[in-house]
Amino acid sequence: MSSTEGPKPLPFIANFAAGAIAGISEILTFYPLDVVKTRLQLATGKSNVGLIGTFQSIIKEEGMGRLYRGLVPPLLMEAPKRATKFAANDFWGNTYMKLTGETKMTQSLSLLTGCSAGATESFVVVPFELVKIRLQDKTSTYKGPMDVVKQVVKSDGLLGLYAGMESTFWRHLWWNGGYFGCIFQVKAMLPKPETQQATLMNNLVSGTVGGLVGTMINTPFDVVKSRIQSQQRVPGVVPKYNWTYPALVTILREEGPAALYKGFLPKVLRLAPGGGVLLLVVEFTLGVFRQALGPPYI
Repeated sequence: MSSTEGPKPLPFIANFAAGAIAGISEILTFYPLDVVKTRLQLATGKSNVGLIGTFQSIIKEEGMGRLYRGLVPPLLMEAPKRATKFAANDFWGNTYMKLTGETKMTQSLSLLTGCSAGATESFVVVPFELVKIRLQDKTSTYKGPMDVVKQVVKSDGLLGLYAGMESTFWRHLWWNGGYFGCIFQVKAMLPKPETQQATLMNNLVSGTVGGLVGTMINTPFDVVKSRIQSQQRVPGVVPKYNWTYPALVTILREEGPAALYKGFLPKVLRLAPGGGVLLLVVEFTLGVFRQALGPPYI
């Protein structure tokens, strides 16, 4: 192979494994922040205990273990989520390049591909997200993940596990669009890396900025999703939070603009550095695969 052709793309299984390893690493590192974020988002009214106050309250009243309650669903979700994300990224990226006649990814195509992949991914994650939110809720009396599934199916049927589907769709669409769109732009602005260390640093910086921007864009949709999925359905009663955009208006009217960003601090503390860690681990793991497989992947 000539040097102008570049290395051969890694097989799907390598990309999938790298994504799964990175995702699990990020979850285990930052999960307590996700619990705090959910608690803040589910708190109605204009009172705001804040990040530190919520952490202290959970530890004092419920114990350290509560910071990891609901951890199993996101861990179980990583494999199908990553498989869907990478497959969707490849599919939509190739589709849009063929439709536009482009031979390589551009900023606008990167943004469009990210949004499309996020929307596709949302269909897989909804049941896992619903179980996680129900377990993270302070008022939760569920014994564990399977108890949530059994009770939801018993009261609402199998489709009950897809409560919040529409809000999850918007949350993932906007976050992935912001994340992948920013990564492309930030990498283009950074100095071209000359060493492996510089490449890893560029990935960390671009992933962190992407995580920050994605979080700023999608937090209001995440607040709505948490409210919708935490609700217990009552037969004959229309839920207060039902569809995404009307729910955004309801929260804005009743609690003010700041309520749309409840949980933003723990969310951004997780997803900004978490986005950097995610990209860093993915690229590092892919590098290990390339070295292990040797030419023509190097």
